[in-house]
Amino acid sequence: MGGDEIVLLNGWFSPFGARVRIALAEKGVTEYELKEEDLFNKSPLLLERNPVHKKVPVLIHNGKTICESLTIVQYIDEVWKGKSPLLPSDPYQRSVARFWADFVDKKVYDTMKRITRTKGEDQERAKKELLEIFKLLEGELGDKPYFRGDEFGLVDIALVPFYSRFYAVETFGKFSIEAESPKLVAWAQRCMEKESVSNSLPDSKKVYEFVLDVNKKLGIE
Repeated sequence: MGGDEIVLLNGWFSPFGARVRIALAEKGVTEYELKEEDLFNKSPLLLERNPVHKKVPVLIHNGKTICESLTIVQYIDEVWKGKSPLLPSDPYQRSVARFWADFVDKKVYDTMKRITRTKGEDQERAKKELLEIFKLLEGELGDKPYFRGDEFGLVDIALVPFYSRFYAVETFGKFSIEAESPKLVAWAQRCMEKESVSNSLPDSKKVYEFVLDVNKKLGIE
């Protein structure tokens, strides 16, 4: 796929953008233009390319626009087929991977955000929900190195970017994710040994400072 024009509209803080960066790295795609977006001052290009959701990430491949992180990751897997398949070849196993990636998409981010933006009973409910979500994910992971077994894949890419938000969530929520979900933390640390992951995720302390700043701008103390 040499000579392709690839642009990624991203936010360094975005776990969803990190998914795309990991997927590209897994495929050995390193030549692309990374355009960083300001959460509070979105570029005309972002608004033009993603007028429905107005969010990052957006992948522009040879002038064509692909939106929504899991859709982008699966697009990358289909276009760059030669290296590191991210989805199993078996249709049933593919459906299982898509189910759990969708589960992560619908549950993890919003629950984490509630922990960092609420207090009291609302925060306690969100903490309980997050730990229940993690228990389900630990059950699916089992004793496998990755959710796909020995191979890193779609579900790992969907979930691991949130590891950079664990510190913020734990600090705001005053609890330990590792104490409650040690298997999931061990899996995340294993993923971090991959350069595709460690080079794509922001520093946890920087994410914490960013969340503090966003809360301040939103009037949340």
